[in-house]
Amino acid sequence: MKDRCKDVAIVGYGTAGQALALLLARDGHRVQVFEQAAQLGPVGAGFLLQPTGLQVLWELGLLEPALKHGRRVQRLYGETPRGRAVMDMRYAGLGSGVFGLGMQRGALFQLLAQARPARVQVHEGRRITAVDSERGRLRDAQGREEGPFDLVIAADGSASQLRGGVGAVRRDDLFPWGALWCLVEQQDWAWPDELRQRYVAARKMIGLLPVGTRPDDATPRLSFFWSLPGNAYERFRHDGMQRWQEEVAGIWPDAAARVAHLDHPDQLARAAYRDASVQRWACGRLVLAGDAAHAMSPQLGQGVNMALMDALALRDALRLPLPLEGALAHYQRERAAHVAIYQLWSRWLTPVFQSDRDAVARVRDLAFLPLAQVPGGRGHMLRVLSGTQHGAFGRLALAPRFLQALRSAAI
Repeated sequence: MKDRCKDVAIVGYGTAGQALALLLARDGHRVQVFEQAAQLGPVGAGFLLQPTGLQVLWELGLLEPALKHGRRVQRLYGETPRGRAVMDMRYAGLGSGVFGLGMQRGALFQLLAQARPARVQVHEGRRITAVDSERGRLRDAQGREEGPFDLVIAADGSASQLRGGVGAVRRDDLFPWGALWCLVEQQDWAWPDELRQRYVAARKMIGLLPVGTRPDDATPRLSFFWSLPGNAYERFRHDGMQRWQEEVAGIWPDAAARVAHLDHPDQLARAAYRDASVQRWACGRLVLAGDAAHAMSPQLGQGVNMALMDALALRDALRLPLPLEGALAHYQRERAAHVAIYQLWSRWLTPVFQSDRDAVARVRDLAFLPLAQVPGGRGHMLRVLSGTQHGAFGRLALAPRFLQALRSAAI
């Protein structure tokens, strides 16, 4: 293994970058990370880790602390303000002891950062704007150059500036709808093991996900989500918090009680979504990972899970007795075959839940739940939810030892 160790540059210190730095350094590669933020830290409120993402944390030896801080989620339930069920999915349908895990981004960030080997160099405040994929050299916004590196991994997120370096971008579009997010105290929330959502057609959506605690904060919290068109943000600010609070209360009084203390728009973080895909994941010494390779809307809640799976797959590909080009081609085959169905579903589901298409929303409200009862339909939906759908008809097997670890944890 020693003669295959490489000088690796990772651009971006989000989930993909963190996991890659940890995995590759453990394999003996010499790793440097370049992060544009002046200070390292998480971006976003909370997310739902699926069994696929949990399996990567298990591989990293971080399953136990993740379970300690996260909140186990057994059910995903969505309804209209009148109480009509639109979605009702339970992890029990996947097998005994299987669950999702709501986590704060800050919790996962801290767990990965604490596990990072000290020999990994992290350069803060370095926005990389260009990569010479043939020579493995980087250039930042100030014109400074770094390298050469044997391998450069672009993990710079959905708005990646380096995605075009592979020379084969199929799509890179901004979704018209985004969201506002924040963390709130869980307190006496009635559904501590469920992701709960309410929909007003597809024009308005509220979501609340239990996300547990952080290593530096023992207060259990919920991740609050408010759907919002991208061009409506300034109007939201102009109308003021009182009007918004009244709107939330009219849709969902229980949710309104959780956010009643918010009195300024800046207490809600704004998120935009991109739909980006590439025909080729690598070119020369440059390879994409995470949202840089496959940005999608959060309708399927797969972003963090896919980033973790990319990191593990790239680590495994570099272990193969192949030249770099062959290893990166193997990595692309492994991940593109899995990611494609999620990008497709995400692209089609987004307007069903976030748009002004009232007719589509009416069909959703009438048909979504019955479709889940059709033979084969429920199993397919559960596999998509859990990240274990592979292509149109295949299944991604989870390791038996990992499943046993989950079952043991569920006792």
